[in-house]
Amino acid sequence: MLITFFRSIILYIFVLIIMRLMGKREIGQLQPFELAISIMIADLVTMPMTDVGIPISNGIIPILGLLLMHLIISIINIKSIKAREIICGKPRILIYRGKIDEEALKKERFTINELQERLRGNNIVNIGDVEYAILETSGQVTVIQKPDKRNTIPADFNIMPDYEGISYDLIIDGKIMKENLIKTGKDYNWLEKEIGKFKMKPNEVLLATLDGKGQIFCQKKEKRKKKY
Repeated sequence: MLITFFRSIILYIFVLIIMRLMGKREIGQLQPFELAISIMIADLVTMPMTDVGIPISNGIIPILGLLLMHLIISIINIKSIKAREIICGKPRILIYRGKIDEEALKKERFTINELQERLRGNNIVNIGDVEYAILETSGQVTVIQKPDKRNTIPADFNIMPDYEGISYDLIIDGKIMKENLIKTGKDYNWLEKEIGKFKMKPNEVLLATLDGKGQIFCQKKEKRKKKY
């Protein structure tokens, strides 16, 4: 029983490392070859995890082989557009200039109900508001609304908003993010002084961030109640 427990932990850590090496793509955005590899990895891990009679290497070696295949296919995808089309397919337009392409739906085995469901997932209630709907190679549907139905942006009014940049975490759960301090050109003395304005010490902070405009958000950690 204990052996199975430790084998499971080892295989879990190994698979986690493999998945990180494969990249950060979300499950819903996996290409077909990536999804196939993920399913095969799950199947290969199950056998040595549950059967102590099977050497753990019987799971690790095939998974390394799949990782190698993934890296090779990824390189081919980068190098060759034609190979990319064969392996991953091409995006297909399901709605073109406001009109549903029935032929495209048939080729992708898409029903009207599935199309409506995907549109609702993009916050589109009325299909008449859609100018283009594109089925991406990952299976996601990208929607472009008609010009008069799109949300307005500052550029529509010739307004140029101030640059905002990104927000950096300076303190998380009392721990100082030194790397982010360096990126923002700040040091510990500056941080301690700024946090002091909120009548706190760095180790008392739950979260402190610095945005592109130099504004600081700071929240204090709640005091844990003692259990008697």
